[in-house]
Amino acid sequence: MPNFQFIVSNPAMRKAYKIEVDQDKTMGLIGKIIGEKFNGDILGLSGYELQITGGTDKDGFPMHPQVHGPGRKKIVLAYPPCFRPKIKGQRKRKMVRGNTISPDIIQINCKVVKAGTKPLDQLIKKEEKEVTKEEAKPKEKPKEAKPKEETKEKPKKEEVKPKEAKKEEGQKKGG
Repeated sequence: MPNFQFIVSNPAMRKAYKIEVDQDKTMGLIGKIIGEKFNGDILGLSGYELQITGGTDKDGFPMHPQVHGPGRKKIVLAYPPCFRPKIKGQRKRKMVRGNTISPDIIQINCKVVKAGTKPLDQLIKKEEKEVTKEEAKPKEKPKEAKPKEETKEKPKKEEVKPKEAKKEEGQKKGG
């Protein structure tokens, strides 16, 4: 089974974190709807309580809180979520996913409702590779010896300064 990508937003710190979890471990979330709360222990965030705010299915269609069920539907939208009108009164028919989490959902957006004892930075391990000084320097390629080709020197044109050019033109005309 594919992985769920959880985008966990922390409104207090104004940061978001991405966590990937296997769907087998999160089977308790299937069937929950947008707005429901769940325990953060499923994601390895002990002591945290999270609320589902939305998500996206495998084809990129967003979840809409007013469409009931796990299926896709085409609805007319005039305001967010899923549509931001550019002109006042603008409406658009769009395909959206229902508000229920199903196995077709790939990304689940959620926010922290109740914080735990440890900050999220410590619980979510960032896999950042430290770059050493040697790796940071680009490797230089050895220069290949190119055979010297006979170059024919092109005759250089005499460069005339603009003031001198004007004088010469005047002399030619006056002749």
